[in-house]
Amino acid sequence: FGSLLGICLIAQIVTGLFLAMHYTADTTMAFDSLSHICRDVNNGWLLRNLHANGASMFFMCIYIHIARGIYYGSYLYKETWNIGVILLFLVMATAFMGYVLPWGQMSFWGATVITNLLSAVPYIGTELVQWIWGGFSVDNATLTRFFTFHFV
Repeated sequence: FGSLLGICLIAQIVTGLFLAMHYTADTTMAFDSLSHICRDVNNGWLLRNLHANGASMFFMCIYIHIARGIYYGSYLYKETWNIGVILLFLVMATAFMGYVLPWGQMSFWGATVITNLLSAVPYIGTELVQWIWGGFSVDNATLTRFFTFHFV
């Protein structure tokens, strides 16, 4: 399933590059830019659906890859396993940031709730949340940061 992960990753990068050409990372324009992509860009609806469903396929391949690793005892190679766990968390963070980009109600409140979970970190939680938000609430700075980190 490693080769399927590579194919899924390449598909995600290619469709993401084309989507980024038409996306606007601004709270007043993000949702409209996705509407523009789906309605006005040639095959934009296809690109968006391939990108969104490709993420689900990517995670399905990741979970099968993890299950295979557990079945064959790959967790005994601690360094390799730990790198895989770190990569899993990075992919999950990237997917979450992509989930926020359409800037609908689900995206906004998802960003608010999930980033607020970091406020449970002792001593630095509230400052960490405000740093991620770029202010006192989820706003334009948050969307810009999430787009940048999702893209990178």
